[in-house]
Amino acid sequence: MNFLSRIIRFLFWVVVVTWGIRLLRWVFRPNLSDSGQSQAGSPATAANTEAIARRLVRDPVCGTHVAEVLAIPLRDGSETVHFCSVHCRDQYAASIRKFAANG
Repeated sequence: MNFLSRIIRFLFWVVVVTWGIRLLRWVFRPNLSDSGQSQAGSPATAANTEAIARRLVRDPVCGTHVAEVLAIPLRDGSETVHFCSVHCRDQYAASIRKFAANG
């Protein structure tokens, strides 16, 4: 029984230390990432770039959400539509042509 209690106590402390390290990384992550930036970029520009990089757009064909920087854009009149793949873009373009021919 003594051996089993030591193993359980060891696993408990491994979990506690792991969570503590993750908490410290979460708290100090913004400070660590700012120290590596060059002085040329302003904080407003960096925040704006991060906001654009994190923006998700929805593919109108299959409904997949894709990061805007990775999506494939298509200008449809005055609107820009984003797609997850070339296949979805081609399907959308074909359906627009079909509607235009029937209209």
